Amino acid sequence: MRFRTQSSPHVIPAHSVGGVMQQVLMALVPGTLAMTWFFGWGVLVNVLLGVLFAVTFEAAMVAARKRPVMATLADNSAIVTGWLFALAIPPLAPFWVTLIGIAFAIIVAKHLYGGLGYNPFNPAMVGYVVVLVSFPREMALWPAPSTLPESPLTLLQTLQTVLTGSLPGAQAWDAVTRATPLDAMREGLVSGRTVGEITASPLFGSFTETGWEWVGNFFLLGGLYLLFRRIIHWHIPVAVILGVAIPAGFFWLLDPDSFASPAFHVFSGAVIIGAFFIATDPVSASTTPLGRILYGAGIGVLIFVIRTWGGYPDAVAFAVLLMNMVAPTLDHLTRPRIFGRTRGGPPSGDGRA
Repeated sequence: MRFRTQSSPHVIPAHSVGGVMQQVLMALVPGTLAMTWFFGWGVLVNVLLGVLFAVTFEAAMVAARKRPVMATLADNSAIVTGWLFALAIPPLAPFWVTLIGIAFAIIVAKHLYGGLGYNPFNPAMVGYVVVLVSFPREMALWPAPSTLPESPLTLLQTLQTVLTGSLPGAQAWDAVTRATPLDAMREGLVSGRTVGEITASPLFGSFTETGWEWVGNFFLLGGLYLLFRRIIHWHIPVAVILGVAIPAGFFWLLDPDSFASPAFHVFSGAVIIGAFFIATDPVSASTTPLGRILYGAGIGVLIFVIRTWGGYPDAVAFAVLLMNMVAPTLDHLTRPRIFGRTRGGPPSGDGRA
């Protein structure tokens, strides 16, 4: 009896691209809900706008390239890009900030390089850096945690703010927004205050500002879910967190009045979501075991260096994009030895000298 032999490869992947992206979206839900609880309806508004713009630009670019639109959209990669970008920007940022950032993410960072699987840089982070550099005022409109303002914005007021770029009524931005913990730490240190004086504010919790540390905990929960489902490997998240914590701990031990603690750095800003959801992008990250560790550690160290001595308090996007450039070289230099092949020589037993 004759059997048909299918073409290689014969190993069926454990997860499809669409399935992986669905798991990532599920893992983002706890952190997204925590952000909404502490920072208002603007988080969900941004997510909806980000996803809508991302899917629209994705469909337009796929159609322009004469590719099957629905089959491409089914991989859910555009939704993940839009969602991650939306979580990175302030909840009260005007809608056109989301529009411009997503346009750069999908059109420039993704499809001009050939689409999914060919982009050397993380698309969401490219879009974020573009709007961060271009619109510093709009990118500073982070609302205070829900425990601080006397009258937080309602859903309708949030929609009006996002769509018009101005607060409803006679409200002032100073009454609604507040510096992030990283901004507060940087400004306090520059003004000559010690870390202890800065964190003595009742707004600070165990590690950082109350809302931010809880958001970090819920994104950590989602990241652990991805590890449990084997969607991501442990190398990059662990290396990123240690890459931030180890140098932060070293300088904190040397001078605790001038340098924040490792826990502050890990749970402030986007370190947790960056470690589990952004740095682990399978296209732009390193792929070898050792390469992943070096890649993640490089991101962590760069985050600490830029936060401490650079011009941007939260440096996750810049660190990821810089290490995206290094990832191909890391993969080349850390290729595992092929079974049956000696180092620097041909496979054993092939008859060649």
